[in-house]
Amino acid sequence: MLRRQLLQALAAGAIITATGEARAQNDKWGAAQQYPEGWVGGLSFDPTRRVGNYSGGFESFLPFRRIRPGQHALPLTSVQKTVKYQSDFGSSVPDEYLNRWPVTSLAIARKGEIWFEAYRFDRTASTRFTSWSMAKSVTSLLLGICLDRGLIHAFDDVAETYVPELRGTLHGGCTLRNLANMSSGAAIEHEKDASIVVPSAFTSKKSSVATTVANWNARKEEQGKRFNYNELCALTVGMVIRRVSGLSLSEFAEEALWRPLGTEAEATWTTDSERNEYNCIGFAARLRDWIRLGMLIAQRGRANGKQIVSERWITECTTWGPADGQVRYGVASPNALLGGYKAFMWHARPDGSQVVFNGHHGQRVFIDMETQTVLAQTAVDHAGAWQRELYAMFAAAVKLPG
Repeated sequence: MLRRQLLQALAAGAIITATGEARAQNDKWGAAQQYPEGWVGGLSFDPTRRVGNYSGGFESFLPFRRIRPGQHALPLTSVQKTVKYQSDFGSSVPDEYLNRWPVTSLAIARKGEIWFEAYRFDRTASTRFTSWSMAKSVTSLLLGICLDRGLIHAFDDVAETYVPELRGTLHGGCTLRNLANMSSGAAIEHEKDASIVVPSAFTSKKSSVATTVANWNARKEEQGKRFNYNELCALTVGMVIRRVSGLSLSEFAEEALWRPLGTEAEATWTTDSERNEYNCIGFAARLRDWIRLGMLIAQRGRANGKQIVSERWITECTTWGPADGQVRYGVASPNALLGGYKAFMWHARPDGSQVVFNGHHGQRVFIDMETQTVLAQTAVDHAGAWQRELYAMFAAAVKLPG
């Protein structure tokens, strides 16, 4: 009897030990290592470093610029509301969603009220979350401000008008509209050619946004013909904004956007070796400041008692004219949740009433223009059916009164 109990105890101990070892081996996101940072296998390939790198860790090994907030933050009030929605898992609430997917932060807000806010993987409200392509939507706002101020005369001007060293190049001859609509006509494939663009324009010791843009001159088709998502379009627009403003993108963002918006904390933007922002990605901010950016769109460019970007630019970003046919909803993408595109903004509805900032590995800011509901999420992976569930959650929040 004692022998049987001893064997059972030993077996139980072995099971516990094995379970602990399995848990450590399966710690895909780096919890056992306290979410380490660093360059291992590239910017995003090592899952154990994504949590750390995507929340400030990139700043430990990549160059970046700082964007300071103003003295007074636009207040956001916490008002608890229950958001229930139907998903593949039945009736759910946001906390259950967070238990299912590798999401680092999630907030739902409307008109200055935060209805839900949560952080996972040891992230907190003071964490600065680095974006992937959501930075392109920030670039869009800066482009709109340049147009508002007359620094750029027209959306259909070509880039070389403002950046003479691009004269005679493919991107220099593109209109700002076609660049912002990812329709340059360049022979480039986003996934395949990232292995060339990223080191050349961002991560190598002699990386140069300007040189990379000027040297990419292989053409596949005429500009404006087809939506072809790539990094060079946003980088070219970034060069124009720098030139017309006379400032770095970070300096211009601080003066024209970040401080007047009433953000609560410093933001950062990663750069090439020449200190020029690699502005297709790399804009980092707290979750509540990502919410404030969404609120700015929802309020048609007005926030903190100021018209920061014109209503005219917000209308431009949410409508399609004759020159935008290649990026209309259902043409740019067959994905119903990201079916349209315009001026570095994605669209979840054909009428332009739901704008989306979209970033790699599950980063989203959803904006419902009619109700001014905003949902912001940061995450570290995009596998699985989380996007359908997230949109169901957002749709339920949009329907809530208040």
